[in-house]
Amino acid sequence: MSTPTDSQLQALRASARVLRIPMRTKFRGVLEREVLLFEGSHGWAEWSPFLEYADDEAAVWLAAALDFANNPHDELLRQSIGVNATLPAVAPADVAGILGRFGAFRTVKIKVAEPGQKMADDLARIREVRALYPAAKIRLDANGGYSVGNAMQLGHRLTHAGIQIEYFEQPVATVDELAKLRPTLNDLGIRVAADESIRKAADPMAVVRAEAADIVVVKAAPLGGITRALAICSEAGLPAVISSALETSVGISMGLHLAAKLPLMEYDCGLATVALLADDVCDLSLTPIEGRIEVRRVAPSDERMTRLAANDERSSWWLDRLERCAQLL
Repeated sequence: MSTPTDSQLQALRASARVLRIPMRTKFRGVLEREVLLFEGSHGWAEWSPFLEYADDEAAVWLAAALDFANNPHDELLRQSIGVNATLPAVAPADVAGILGRFGAFRTVKIKVAEPGQKMADDLARIREVRALYPAAKIRLDANGGYSVGNAMQLGHRLTHAGIQIEYFEQPVATVDELAKLRPTLNDLGIRVAADESIRKAADPMAVVRAEAADIVVVKAAPLGGITRALAICSEAGLPAVISSALETSVGISMGLHLAAKLPLMEYDCGLATVALLADDVCDLSLTPIEGRIEVRRVAPSDERMTRLAANDERSSWWLDRLERCAQLL
């Protein structure tokens, strides 16, 4: 992580705004998304590490936000990005309403292995998506929540039902488990994607050396910014999918700029998650049109920042966290 200059930190503190954005549906256990926005020399950036993250991990997200706010990142290989719809772990009756917010799409990522749910719930959700969107590509995301045996079972049951899966994202928690599971899923025609094994790992290349994944899922903020994320993609030598971390349009902009710099893009990216928020910080949100999102920087509106402002207690919590994390850079 590069050390921010005093002027960059002063600008950050002067423009920092802490906001609370309600979710449409609980996602990743979150009903309200708290974020800190600030303006740098090249535009606005978002710092939004999840509340439970320790300062050392949150500081990596801060380095990414500072880099995006204070550097141009304007050498782009494409001007728009194909994106997938994202379906939380909801009941089948709720599928149509949630996916309808994404407009036209060709790919949908379905959350599975939700704590408190059973495999039968996952299968019902997947079948409902296939019934409603017979032409859509389906990818699954377990956030490491399955055992190897359960992930194998789900793969076999879907294959038996004739439901093709584009890839299975982080079906199990560890690199060793991914390496054990991958041959079976590959035999079923299902590729394995690594997410947490990249972004939360001390050594992101361990999963590559173990030949435990076919695809890497990369997020700009948790990896320290666009430059480092691109380096990880290059070193991995595998197809990459750029994904979000449940940000507002300001944070999504950084992910779009990362995706626009990838030399090769084989898969739709997971950058349409503003649709999961009940509000946004921008008047012109970064949401898809016909399955694609334009790559551009955005600025929050004063009216929205005022309306979505966190209370004094939460603002103080974030500003204290900011001071601690800045000292770690």
